[in-house]
Amino acid sequence: MGSRDADIDFTFTSPTTVRAVLDSVAAAGWSAVQRGGHVSYMVNDPDDNYEWYDSAADRIDKVLGVLDATANEPYTVALDIYHPEAKTGGMLMFPSGRTGVFFIPTIDRRRIPAAPEFTDLSWYLNALVPALATAGLRGYEAHEIRY
Repeated sequence: MGSRDADIDFTFTSPTTVRAVLDSVAAAGWSAVQRGGHVSYMVNDPDDNYEWYDSAADRIDKVLGVLDATANEPYTVALDIYHPEAKTGGMLMFPSGRTGVFFIPTIDRRRIPAAPEFTDLSWYLNALVPALATAGLRGYEAHEIRY
C-alpha cells in the first residue's frame, strides 16, 4: 500500500526570514499559534539533531528571534503554521541560505474529495502563493510522492 508525502518547495529572489514569511502568510489567515494556543518550532544544530520545541503563544517574538538568529543561519529551522478558518496547517522549513522554504501539510491535511488518497495541493497553493508573492516569491514546485 505505501504512504504518501506532499510538499511545496518555494523559491525566493533573495534570502528571507521566518518572520517575513510568517508576516506574509498571516495576512492570508495563517498563524503560528496552533490549536491549543501554543507555537511549535524546530532548530537543527551542528550535530544534525532536529529538536522540536513548544512555546506559549505570547512568546512568538522570542521564538522568531531564535529562528532568525544569525547563529542559526547555517542550520535548518522550521515553524508550524495553522489556518484556523480552514482547520489545516503544516510545517514551514527553512534550510540554510534561506532562499528556499518548504511547506509540508502535516496538520489535518486537506484531501481531494474525489481522490482522498491525494493531498489537495491546489488548495494550499491558492492559500499560500498570493501571500508569498508579496515577500519576493520567485517560484514553486509542488510534489506528492507515494512510497
